[in-house]
Amino acid sequence: MAATSEIITQAQQWHNLSASKVAQNFSTNPETGLSSDEVVKRRERYGANELKGKSGTNPIIRFLLQFNQPLLYILLIAGAIKALIGQWVNAWVIWGVTLINAIIGFIQESKAESAIAALASSVQTNATILRNGQKVQVPSTELVPGDVVLLTSGDKVPADLRLVKSRNLQVNESALTGESVAIEKNTAPVEVDAVLAERANMAYAGSFVTFGTGKGIVVAIGEATETGRISQLIEQGTSLKTPLTRKFDKFSRTLLYIILGIAALTFAVGLGYGNSWAGMFEAAVAFAVSAIPEGLPAVVTVTLAIGVSRMARRHAIVRKLPAVETLGGATVICSDKTGTLTENQMTVQAIYAGGEQYTVTGTGYAPEGEILADEQPIDWQNLPVLAECLKAGLLCNDSHLEQKDGQWQVVGDPTEGALITAAHKIGLHRNDLDTQMPRIDVIPFESEFQYMATLHEDGTIYIKGSVEAILKRCQQMLDVRGNLASIDADTIHQEVDVMANLGLRVLALAKKSVSATQDTLDHADIEQDLVFLGFQGMIDPPRAEAIKAVEACQSAGIKVKMITGDHAVTARAIAQRMGFNQDSEVLAFTGSQLAQMEQSELATAIEDGSVFARVAPEQKLRLVEALQSKGEIVAMTGDGVNDAPALRQADIGIAMGGAGTEVAKEASDMILTDDNFASIEAAVEEGRTVYRNLLKAIAFILPVNGGESMTILISVLFARELPILSLQVLWLNMVNSIAMTVPLAFEPKSQRVMQQTPRSPREPLLSRSLVKRIVAISIFNWILIFGVFEWFKQTTGNIDLGRTMAIQALVAGRLFYLLSISQLGVFLINQLRGIRQTFSDASAIGIGIATTIVLQIIFSQWSLMNNLFATAPLNLNQWLICLLVALPMIIVAALVNRFDPLS
Repeated sequence: MAATSEIITQAQQWHNLSASKVAQNFSTNPETGLSSDEVVKRRERYGANELKGKSGTNPIIRFLLQFNQPLLYILLIAGAIKALIGQWVNAWVIWGVTLINAIIGFIQESKAESAIAALASSVQTNATILRNGQKVQVPSTELVPGDVVLLTSGDKVPADLRLVKSRNLQVNESALTGESVAIEKNTAPVEVDAVLAERANMAYAGSFVTFGTGKGIVVAIGEATETGRISQLIEQGTSLKTPLTRKFDKFSRTLLYIILGIAALTFAVGLGYGNSWAGMFEAAVAFAVSAIPEGLPAVVTVTLAIGVSRMARRHAIVRKLPAVETLGGATVICSDKTGTLTENQMTVQAIYAGGEQYTVTGTGYAPEGEILADEQPIDWQNLPVLAECLKAGLLCNDSHLEQKDGQWQVVGDPTEGALITAAHKIGLHRNDLDTQMPRIDVIPFESEFQYMATLHEDGTIYIKGSVEAILKRCQQMLDVRGNLASIDADTIHQEVDVMANLGLRVLALAKKSVSATQDTLDHADIEQDLVFLGFQGMIDPPRAEAIKAVEACQSAGIKVKMITGDHAVTARAIAQRMGFNQDSEVLAFTGSQLAQMEQSELATAIEDGSVFARVAPEQKLRLVEALQSKGEIVAMTGDGVNDAPALRQADIGIAMGGAGTEVAKEASDMILTDDNFASIEAAVEEGRTVYRNLLKAIAFILPVNGGESMTILISVLFARELPILSLQVLWLNMVNSIAMTVPLAFEPKSQRVMQQTPRSPREPLLSRSLVKRIVAISIFNWILIFGVFEWFKQTTGNIDLGRTMAIQALVAGRLFYLLSISQLGVFLINQLRGIRQTFSDASAIGIGIATTIVLQIIFSQWSLMNNLFATAPLNLNQWLICLLVALPMIIVAALVNRFDPLS
């Protein structure tokens, strides 16, 4: 604790000290960072760079809150009245059922909260730091005071830093200061009493780098930071409340008032017929508990939690639970191209330098292959402009290659990895060139400028970027012999189009010579007088699984649109290879074209277009808004800082877990851990499955409540003996319903799930067809209960036996109905028809059915249950009769499945 207090005390003064003084106080070197041994010592002293977890609700309070449901109030009050009139057995059974409901809810909620918390903790913020003189990436939790952190655009600041180097650095500190505009940073000391927003030499934990680069010394970690209240990436207190659960809460309150009103009417009508007060109270209580779907809230929570877990297994981490519901209704997916639709394994396949064309063999990042001219190997040493073009791609580069498990991988940008690999194929290596011409300064790539530039010790500036950005700054080029010549822009553009039509991404390269004494680099230095060296064309092949996923989405009525920073022709070629708009031509629009369109033209372009290239960040936002204005449910992928507004606006914002910046992740509803478009399609499948399973649960539970309610209400109105008592209703609604309904939450996806069009966002929870289904099954259940009870009461005179038979017949009918709406039932029917079909994950339904059968045997055959629930044991013939009279449910279920298919 002493160490932490020391940091907190000094934290207020770091901004007032010089950078060198801060480095001295922390015994660190801004150029090399800390040593590994020193890090171990400091971690023992200061602890981990993490915030204390948000303390959850006390388990006892969380358990008691399970009783805070409007529909359970009726049961608690009914139990209390039963106790007051001396019916203690009935009272304890009612209370026991509510207790069981609370325990189930408590356990499931705990599991769901734990699952979501586990998913949240699986996504951590990484930091790029200097350790032992090497640049490495480590989880932000491993930072210690004195560590030297490197910042670049898109990073989340991992701890409180005193800046020691700043290059056009701007940081958004709105979460801390409320200032919405990013703050320009520098390294100069400021007054000791400067307020937080004026400490321009500090970068605080939780803020975001929006522009430029910087370097800083960690001066505070964890709870000692200024933003100690900010969690790492995902709030630990994710709420299980969603629009759907709020609909259920509203539905429950409305149903409560209806039930109380009809129960009171039942009581009054019965008294009017001259029935006893006790008998009518029993009827009113029986009606109330029969109409309450006690198990439904627990089933909803379980279904959503299972959906989250299933999505996580398919590489989609849900940060906000409403995304589970919304995903199933997505009508448009706007996807980035690189790494999401494609492999992110860029390979240079063509080079244009000095007016000559070259082809490059080999794939991936392995330095295997060669450069050919007219299909013949070349001697690159006699081709200075080719060598210079490759050298520019190698040095104007912030990435490097490394070999892991026998595979070459790029650490950094895939495009830069391709440039490095191409240079390696003629024997050029950065370590050798860095010795000859060390880098002095750099302008990192920003989407606003579309280029990157490096300044080297010999006065050479190398620039790489988009063809448009580079060509307009070039007045000359090198010919094949390395001599200066006038630039031929028309020919260059023709060559670019040839490569782009082949699906190649084109990067232009240029150079400029300045004084060897120049030690800084600014945008003004490269605004003009560049010498064009050539360009390299590379391809990032589409993922095979993404091609299938695009086809599946289009078959499901979901439009897929590509939004990319690539050349329009390149993007269109990739889209064609992936099967975008198979029935018509792939239309592509550029950002500049969109900017010149009137509103009506823009609406048409967005509706008809499949590819949007060279799109500015604000145009991405306009694209999303325009699609939403047409009633589309939009899922949007993004990985950059500038994607955040569009991600936030989209109905489903999807960030890339690997390549995505922290800004994009914070703005998203869902994170793809593998950056793969196929995972979006898989998540849509799971979202649709979750919603379908919820509808199945509603369609299964409510008809039982309907049948029971109709039975009791009609019995009272016609002065008949109650076919089913309140305790027996509780058994059916709680124990029996939950045993059979919870397995529906585990139902696997239907084979037709991606063959159906997306549901309308305006579709009510209880659609007209679903209401018809509920009414039809409720009427059958009423006929079954009432008919069996009256039959056996009349023939045997044994009321307990009649009620037991009615309940067992109802449960048998429910088992047939459960099979009719489950995937297991569809599978069994297809097998009977001779249709070969594979099926997995039938265990949940099978366990539910087996559990139900065992419980119902106990319910009627065990003497203790006979005394508690007023049931009677059945013989084999009576069991068979219950089964036979329930068989018509198969026909009724088949009929309702025709107008409201749920499988």
